[in-house]
Amino acid sequence: MVKPSRSYRVFQGVNGVVLTLVVLVTLYPFATILARSFSGERQIRAGEVALLPKGFNLTTYKIVFQDAMFWRNYGNTVLYTVVATAVAMVLTTCYAYVLSKKQLKGRGVLVGIAVFTMFFTGGLIPNYILVTSLGLKNSVWAIALPNAISVFNLLVMKAFFENLPTELEEAAQIDGLSTYGVLLRIVLPLSKAVVATMVLFYSVSFWNSWFSAFLYMDRTDLMPVTVYLRNLIQGATGGGNAGAGTEQLSQVGANIQSVTIVLTALPILCVYPFVQRYFVSGVMLGAVKG
Repeated sequence: MVKPSRSYRVFQGVNGVVLTLVVLVTLYPFATILARSFSGERQIRAGEVALLPKGFNLTTYKIVFQDAMFWRNYGNTVLYTVVATAVAMVLTTCYAYVLSKKQLKGRGVLVGIAVFTMFFTGGLIPNYILVTSLGLKNSVWAIALPNAISVFNLLVMKAFFENLPTELEEAAQIDGLSTYGVLLRIVLPLSKAVVATMVLFYSVSFWNSWFSAFLYMDRTDLMPVTVYLRNLIQGATGGGNAGAGTEQLSQVGANIQSVTIVLTALPILCVYPFVQRYFVSGVMLGAVKG
């Protein structure tokens, strides 16, 4: 076994120190926000909260969790995210697979149409009129369909599909697989890394989205949790929450933003470790093996 040189050991040490500092700097804001969400009003306003909660207080969490509408809106968010991500993945995967075929006639036109939408849109009012005229208002499709394809994600998947060996698809076609069979049984199993990445990108985007629901939903029981928390912030900072006493309202106004960030970011942070393993397998899949 070759002994590492002194310069390489120094490099490893410096690299470890630098990466550790980067991790600490990255985690510090999250730790501070988490601490503020559990801290009391006086300590927050006095700037005493850093990494650990001061004046431990759960008033804001209790107010949010005891509201039945919060859980209804949270369920809506899960439903919208799952349905919209599934629709987006089906459309993006099929479109990207088609565009990855260099022998396709009119391929340049299809790519140009997709890229065109990155820079030009119909506008807010025409989109609203279109969604309304199609009868999509107050339904999950008002959130899923207008944002079904992200051109950036489409181009990433297209580039990934183009790098797959064409010999595998040709062999599958010789064995009698149809185009859809090749996609489902050959291409997608080899594309777990990019599929997992796109699922994460889409799910985070739909989970955090609030403007589409704010625009296309008229009933509060159909709103996602992001709109609920937005309204809660607006009510707390504006002093218009009639259901809470003065002391409670003051506490909510002090840390509602931190509580909101924790409640919206926590589910995605819990899902990410399960998706990360596909990133690792994707890197290994493309590595040189001896």
